[in-house]
Amino acid sequence: MNVCSYINKTIFKQITNMEIGEMKKINDGKIDRSQFEDAAYILKALAHETRLCVVMQLSQTEEMSVSELRERMDCEQSLLSHHLTDMRAKGILDCRREGKNSFYSLKDKRVTNMLKCMVNCDNADSASGLSDISETKLN
Repeated sequence: MNVCSYINKTIFKQITNMEIGEMKKINDGKIDRSQFEDAAYILKALAHETRLCVVMQLSQTEEMSVSELRERMDCEQSLLSHHLTDMRAKGILDCRREGKNSFYSLKDKRVTNMLKCMVNCDNADSASGLSDISETKLN
């Protein structure tokens, strides 16, 4: 599936799950695009497999150190630090320092819901949850 069809499916699911009264409308019947600004910002902020893996790992626990994340994801520390710093700057993650260690947690819990939607978008009838998928695909 290409990116455009994926995004169209995701937006279609969001729209079809909304109550009609929840959708902002302009006088001529067009959808107010501003309601999608937050979703677009989050999708752009997560648009890398390393960032998606970080969200997956942090969605399963309260917080993790950089060392724990690096071990679970099997990637270079410098690459991981780059992505963590960027996600923190964009408001996706919180960071807590304790001595020499940095501990990260999800600041914006909507990213977990978006990740669930993305992972399960083709498996709408599937009963498997986020934890089942993370164990098989991302570890």
